[in-house]
Amino acid sequence: MDVGELLSFKPKQNPKRDVADDDKEPEFERPGKKLKQFPTSNNVKPNPRSTATYIAPPVVETPEKEELLKLVEQDEGSESLDEASLKRMILNFEKRVLKNQELRVKFPDAPEKFMESELELHEAIQLMHALATVPELYTVGVEQKLIPTLLGLLSHDNTDISVAVVNLLQELTDIDTLNESQDEAAILIDALLDQQICALLVHNLERLNEAQTEESDGVHNTLAIVENLTEIRPEVCQQAAQQGLLSWIMKRLGAKLPFDANKLYCSEILSILLQGTPENRQLLGEIDGIDILLQQLAIFKRQDPKTGEEQEMMENLFDCVCSSLIHVPNRDRFLKGEGLQLMNLMLREKKMSRNGALKVLNHALSGEAGKDNCTKFVDILGLRTIFPLFMKTPHKLKRKGMSAEEYEEHIVSVIASMLKSCRGSQRTRLLTKFTENDHEKTDRLMELHFKYFDKLRVIDAQLQRNDDEEDEDEMYLKRLEGGLFTLQLVDYIMMEVCASGAATIKQRVLHTLNLRGGTVKTIREIMREYAGNLGDGSESEAKEEEKQHILQLLDKF
Repeated sequence: MDVGELLSFKPKQNPKRDVADDDKEPEFERPGKKLKQFPTSNNVKPNPRSTATYIAPPVVETPEKEELLKLVEQDEGSESLDEASLKRMILNFEKRVLKNQELRVKFPDAPEKFMESELELHEAIQLMHALATVPELYTVGVEQKLIPTLLGLLSHDNTDISVAVVNLLQELTDIDTLNESQDEAAILIDALLDQQICALLVHNLERLNEAQTEESDGVHNTLAIVENLTEIRPEVCQQAAQQGLLSWIMKRLGAKLPFDANKLYCSEILSILLQGTPENRQLLGEIDGIDILLQQLAIFKRQDPKTGEEQEMMENLFDCVCSSLIHVPNRDRFLKGEGLQLMNLMLREKKMSRNGALKVLNHALSGEAGKDNCTKFVDILGLRTIFPLFMKTPHKLKRKGMSAEEYEEHIVSVIASMLKSCRGSQRTRLLTKFTENDHEKTDRLMELHFKYFDKLRVIDAQLQRNDDEEDEDEMYLKRLEGGLFTLQLVDYIMMEVCASGAATIKQRVLHTLNLRGGTVKTIREIMREYAGNLGDGSESEAKEEEKQHILQLLDKF
């Protein structure tokens, strides 16, 4: 090519973007700041070829602060925390605690001066969650004095910090985590209890505002810590109650607040505290806890719980009343608080609360301590409530959550308790019931006798086949569970009304036995076995008197 041709040469001009590709997406889209879009009229479209075709390399956006924290936490987890890194983490945490304390003391009236240190402290607490994934390092944390520092922050002026510590403690004491490394878990729990964790948690609870979501979650996690500790160390129940938790729970239950998850959790923790700790039952009575429980249950006397969770709370409260009535002085508080009238009303209303009311009534009337309640129950016309239930076990849907056998056991137990305790006119009214309407209650009594006698025969046949595998006590317990206990109560009632009631009752009993092939001998054997197992409890004198009374009834029968 000569010089002239070179000068006259023009390169072929290709379009910068093929028209055929107009509808396709570009291979890369430029991240970062988007091009400014100017408003256009509806009939004018922007020209896609009006912009340059510069292809920029992908730009990584700067992550936000929360994302950075997550990355740091993931990085901590991926490094599989070891002893050295844990010690560095604790040292860094303690530095931030100290820095925050110094700035708060130096600038008490200038929050902007210490706010940044508070955020750093909060971040440091979040990073400590990594420890919960490695429970075998709990010993190192205790040795590095981590627990006193953490628990000290429960009284921090900023509730965000105390709630963050509560969340961390809940994760550290998670029951599954503690079961992974039981020896290290024991060291952690000892350290927590030595520092009076229950008292510190209660002090923090009293200042939390449940109207705020974070603080409400803090209350829930505090209760979870208590549940975790009591599951591993049952003796914590008494310690927690004595350090103010029981009083706080009763105050929270009695507060006029709508039902929520925390109220349900309070009822669960209260049930745990009362279940196996006599000291807590006594304390509950002393702080007027019986009245608070009855007030909360009174809500359900004429209306059913609105949700399954509310129903669970109602059942928990009934269980709490049953546990509290084991402490004898609480029976009197229950009586004075008109607990019997409430239970009687609930039984008549036929709502969901009926099952719980029946259980409570059984506990209130049982034993030597139930005499006053038995008398009062007859006086408030309780016989009109209990005998219709005795005559006909409610349908499955009407006694939801309780089997027919449980229902009948509670009913006959209540009647047996009244026969043991009532005297004078109350006893006469009770015995008269068995002659009403052509002895229909006596007939029902015999029907229950044969029902449970047949059940017991099936259990005995099963036990005979497995005779070599179980000892005598285990066999007796299985027979009690299989229907013997209810049968003993039914036969006790039968003997009592035959001995003290009208002569026609005994005639009706013997006539029914002959018709259905039963014998007096079997009833005597059942009652002798019942009498033989009395007298070993705490009320040994009363049990011995009852034993002698049953033997006298046997002679009369």
